[in-house]
Amino acid sequence: MKALAAAIAAMALLSGCGGGGGPAQPAGSIKVTMTEFQFNPSDINATSGKVVFYLVNAGSAAHDLVVRDSSGKKIVGSELVSAGDSFVFTIDNLPAGSYKIACDQPGHEDSGMKGTLTIT
Repeated sequence: MKALAAAIAAMALLSGCGGGGGPAQPAGSIKVTMTEFQFNPSDINATSGKVVFYLVNAGSAAHDLVVRDSSGKKIVGSELVSAGDSFVFTIDNLPAGSYKIACDQPGHEDSGMKGTLTIT
């Protein structure tokens, strides 16, 4: 698990966040638009292994995306994405299974900013 966390941290540093809109969408990534208070799409399917998300904050508040296992334990989370910005969030070696996604900011998940991630 420590190796996974280290790989995720390294990818987060390499992908950057940058102001003024952020990076362009990488080929093969899954675009997730974040607004108050939802993910679009909220139900995401991907294949096991490396999963790349292109997070676009089209809302007026900062948002993030965290992935939790079926028991609710946080596995990994993105950086906080400012309003109007985007961020490339990569997860390496995500095994097959069903996961919960949510915005980890106070009150956002309870307001409906959640969904599912199914890895096959």
